[in-house]
Amino acid sequence: LARAEKQHRLETRISELQDQVHRTTPDLEISSADPQVQSVIDILLRAAPTQAPVLLFGESGTGKSALARVVHANSTTKDGPFVTVSCPSLTRELLESELFGHVKGAFTGAIRDSWGRVAAADSGTLFLDEIGELPLEIQPKLLRLLQERQYERLGEHKTRVSNARIIAATNKDLKGAVRNGSFREDLYYRLDVISVQIPPLRERRSDLLALAESFLAFYGAQLGREGLRFSEEAKKRLEAYSWPGNIRELKNTVERAVILTREPVIDARFVPADATGTQEAEPAIGASITLEDLEEAHIRRILTTAPSLDAAAKTLGIDPATLYRKRKRLNL
Repeated sequence: LARAEKQHRLETRISELQDQVHRTTPDLEISSADPQVQSVIDILLRAAPTQAPVLLFGESGTGKSALARVVHANSTTKDGPFVTVSCPSLTRELLESELFGHVKGAFTGAIRDSWGRVAAADSGTLFLDEIGELPLEIQPKLLRLLQERQYERLGEHKTRVSNARIIAATNKDLKGAVRNGSFREDLYYRLDVISVQIPPLRERRSDLLALAESFLAFYGAQLGREGLRFSEEAKKRLEAYSWPGNIRELKNTVERAVILTREPVIDARFVPADATGTQEAEPAIGASITLEDLEEAHIRRILTTAPSLDAAAKTLGIDPATLYRKRKRLNL
């Protein structure tokens, strides 16, 4: 029992550390002058202090995870953990164990007890990402958790109680999934207490440049390169592109540009071209950018975010002495 409690504390601590990491990452995508987004945020802020389930609809990359964190941060359990489970990332058997936990010997490979993510989210928030991918076999257990706040670990008959807040997100048409039998109707309606549709970035044109410039300032500061700006041609490209990957694609594009460019102005070659244009969608890497430039940018970024030189060396996959020599050579 003492070992199981120790494992539980360890899993909870891991969840807390993951939450701290996410809190240091800018969720700038929730800043918006767009009326649709402002309406979404208003609804979520009204729902946050309650225990009602929240269902977030939106294309991949629209900021569903960031908005889930907004709900958590404004809830009565904001001091508790924020635990994420990616439903498509595991097989049915592993996902069930990941969610609800298991006891030693519950299945092949279960060599020790595991409390699961539901237990880790106790007194906090459980965020189920891409809930539309949740296997049918697990859906009744989630329904019971929502309705009765009860569950059992795999291989165990003891009923446990959870007070975790449930937030779910999907890029699928759940009503269509209900019609074709891949998603339970009762689970859908139990989740659909507070639901919002997050607009894609292509419908948020008034936000686009402001978001891009916010990301530019953030990633520039991370690398010690404050004052970066976009050229006028780059701004035109940013506004013309359809951004099928939404905010995630925009963030990645800006971060890549900050890493690769050596100039104070980000030019158009680092911005994807519109599908109707004649230029390549992937930005070309200029001939002036060397492998050493990329190495320097990467090391600089790790040094900025790592808590210590030893931690930075571990992240980079090198020993501290090698990192010391590289810092000296690159004048970091």
